[in-house]
Amino acid sequence: MSSAARAGEPAPPPASPEASPLPPGRPALPAAIAQSSPAAAALAGIAAAAAGIGVSELVAGLVPGAPSLIVAVGSLLIALQPPGAKDLVVALFGASDKTALGVAVAVVGLAAGAAAGVLARRSLRNGVELLLVVGTAAGVAALLQPLDSPLLGLLNAAIGAVVAIAALRYLLVLAAAPRVDVGARTGGALEPPGGMPAWGRRRFLLGAGGLLGGALVAGGVGRFLLQRRFPAAAPVSANLPVPTELVPPLAPAQSLTAPGITPIVIPNDRFYRIDTELLVPQVDAATWQLQVTGMVDRPLTLSYDDLLALPLFEQYVTIACVSNPVGGDLVGNALWTGVHLRQVLAAAGIQAGATQIVGRAVDGFTVGFPTSWALDPSREPMIAVGMNRVPLPAEHGYPARLIVPGLYGYVSATKWLSEIQLTTMEAFDAYWVRLGWAKEGPIVAESRIDHPADGASLAAGPVTIDGVAWAPDRGISRVEVRVDGGAWEAAQLSRAISRATWVQWLYRWTATSGTHTIEVRAADGSGALQSATPSAPFPSGARGYDRIQVAVA
Repeated sequence: MSSAARAGEPAPPPASPEASPLPPGRPALPAAIAQSSPAAAALAGIAAAAAGIGVSELVAGLVPGAPSLIVAVGSLLIALQPPGAKDLVVALFGASDKTALGVAVAVVGLAAGAAAGVLARRSLRNGVELLLVVGTAAGVAALLQPLDSPLLGLLNAAIGAVVAIAALRYLLVLAAAPRVDVGARTGGALEPPGGMPAWGRRRFLLGAGGLLGGALVAGGVGRFLLQRRFPAAAPVSANLPVPTELVPPLAPAQSLTAPGITPIVIPNDRFYRIDTELLVPQVDAATWQLQVTGMVDRPLTLSYDDLLALPLFEQYVTIACVSNPVGGDLVGNALWTGVHLRQVLAAAGIQAGATQIVGRAVDGFTVGFPTSWALDPSREPMIAVGMNRVPLPAEHGYPARLIVPGLYGYVSATKWLSEIQLTTMEAFDAYWVRLGWAKEGPIVAESRIDHPADGASLAAGPVTIDGVAWAPDRGISRVEVRVDGGAWEAAQLSRAISRATWVQWLYRWTATSGTHTIEVRAADGSGALQSATPSAPFPSGARGYDRIQVAVA
């Protein structure tokens, strides 16, 4: 016992468990935090959340197998989306839907940080608990990432949460500036009552700004490293074997030249991309395998070299996303190189009653289409390994994907293909079917005006109106244009490459002064006109005529 205690003197009070080094006369940490302004607390929370996100992104970039928490949460949201959500998001953002989702996830994380900062003014524990809840949710999402390590996912979520909590505590200490008579110490004027001293405000803003800047740098470096993590996952060979079935060069009549018209073959870097991946899967072809399973007599396992050793063929095929709105650009035509799907299925031996073919991607994404569609000799479904005579780009499904003429991609075009399973239509619903989209997805006939643009201002006189029309795998028999609700008039068509591809069209119009409405419609190879009744893409593809207005001076 101390001498002070023996003398009957009161013992000093125990230190607060949340006390931190503060200037003399400053209240204990919880009380000091309560003196900070709500705006400062919110900013502290935002900067703290940004620090946690930035560090976790950096860890994901530096450590192979550690998932990006933004990607993990975004992927979970995609998996849990309600019916029709894809339609809305694609309508708003088009091919930038993944970027928009990633930004939205980050913004929600920062908003949660702001809420944690405000909560911490009343109770530091409550603010910390909110950050822990957010970190736990991110950890659960990371556990569900099929291509990453579950343990590293949990560790990365824990690291992000710890960094965010430490940063929040640090910034709230800076925000809790002592409200003292600074002027008395400096000989200057008194500090305004209830305000943070200028020196304290500067320290806090510098601290918050430094954390935000550091988080931005860390996150940017991490995302860069994530995208570049597998530079060696390029194709095993820069060139594909020469196909045994080559298509001839396009004839001049198969491609039209007109202002603003879409090219008959879309270059790889301009081809639309719609899938569920926030980061493009980087698949190493040296270890990749394709399995053929299910209702087959002889299950197969093919390596990339095995696939390339099979007879390859080429074909032009137009594919489209079911989310494409009327007049949209989520459709494209390319020259695909690959293996006859029917040849692989024949080697495996399809069992009686196998009515559905399911394609699975390396991440577990699934599509499903009728076996009868693939076996119909009028079309050539393929396991594609090349696009426009180069190996498939990673964003378009390297090392292999399915291309099935006439079907929307959501039921057929599996990218990053890893398995082909034979089953029944009743036994399995693929990814988008479980979210309410139609079980079968034949591409409906559609046409689009490329030029002039909607709302364009034109000079009176000759004007070329042009665009594309498609109905794979039925082909297009005619395209018609009308102005201001008048008679439908035939447009000139490019000569079709095949029934599986789109055609270009153009119509020459003598424009007169005023505002005019221009519409287009197409008929498929059987002569059936595309639907005139407008409908949204959900659940089986958009319908209706593309329509624009122009002003002629």
